Amino acid sequence: QVQLVESGGGLVQPGGSLRLSCAASGSIFSINRMGWYRQAPGKERELVAVITSGDSTHYADSVKGRFTISRDNAENTVYLQMNSLKPEDTAVYYCNAFTIAPEGASDYWGQGTQVTVSS
Repeated sequence: QVQLVESGGGLVQPGGSLRLSCAASGSIFSINRMGWYRQAPGKERELVAVITSGDSTHYADSVKGRFTISRDNAENTVYLQMNSLKPEDTAVYYCNAFTIAPEGASDYWGQGTQVTVSS
């Protein structure tokens, strides 16, 4: 089992910045990759960015050049630095951990944090 706790959401004006944090606890040794997803009202949940245990990263085209995912292994925390925010970035952002263990693969999700970009 992996527990994920997110923080850092809020209200920001267009062009502003926010940093989301996701602290992992529990069976963290089994985590293969972590990422951020988002879900806007009336839309499906979509991938924003992922980072693997080898520090490879992948971004959605819509956030490339504006968002940066990083990790602090000592703190078991993943961050999402969001710059040049746009109204279309408004969504609930969810932290995800994908684990691989002898019993199989699993997905774990945080509770979500609201990001609102509005003037």
